Amino acid sequence: MHTFFTRANAILAYTVSVAGFLTFFCFLSTVFLDYRTNATLNTVKVVVKNVPDYSASREKNDLGFLTFDLQTDLTPLFNWNVKQLFLYLTAEYETKANHINQVVLWDKIVLRGDNAVLDFKNMNTKYYFWDDGNGLKGNKNVTLTLSWNIIPNAGLLPSVSSYGSHTFAFPSEYTTSRVR
Repeated sequence: MHTFFTRANAILAYTVSVAGFLTFFCFLSTVFLDYRTNATLNTVKVVVKNVPDYSASREKNDLGFLTFDLQTDLTPLFNWNVKQLFLYLTAEYETKANHINQVVLWDKIVLRGDNAVLDFKNMNTKYYFWDDGNGLKGNKNVTLTLSWNIIPNAGLLPSVSSYGSHTFAFPSEYTTSRVR
């Protein structure tokens, strides 16, 4: 009648089909959840310097330095379908040269099982805050926002922004001393 390989193929195809349908229904159980939560951000120290950009142009550009406070509880975001969160802090501002500037200043990965209550004080940025010109000095409308990507077991990879942001201003004078 049927060979061993024919029967094994039928069992394997059936098993994969059932696993696929179960995975899809598990994905549906979390796709409509709201993955936003509150985050409290604050800047502690804000400084701007005018330094040479050591690329091909050799022009002087603005380099911002800031320290920040961050408090948030990400525990409610974890469910059976969330493996990890990739957090990132962005600064968004407008200059004469560009209508929208977005810069990632800091990031962190929070795994399931890690402490998801973040309470950071006086944190330094992880990445440089370069502007492609002189748009930071005296800029009064720089907004910090905490966002995250959810890495699921099955399904979509949503990018979510927190409730709450922080707007601050850079000083109108360059700092010439060494920044600590």
